Amino acid sequence: MSQPARVDNTAQTIVMDADTFIYETIEHTNGNATTIRFQLADAQAVAGDVVVVLSNSDIHFHGMIMIVDDGTATASDPRGSLLPATVQ
Repeated sequence: MSQPARVDNTAQTIVMDADTFIYETIEHTNGNATTIRFQLADAQAVAGDVVVVLSNSDIHFHGMIMIVDDGTATASDPRGSLLPATVQ
């Protein structure tokens, strides 16, 4: 079941390593994934939190989590994503 966004106006940032990050592309533009679904290990994460996928200091994806449902999350980075639009 989907979780509602926090009501206390604070969001957390979840950092993922691009080398080990596994995701499914939901939407893409110019060969890059703009909306993704991925496994969410942090049970405290909710819609409204932010996910950042890093390769060393390079940001490959930076987006807001829109949906958290049964251990997966959906996030969108419509303008700056560098993640390849593939299903892994």
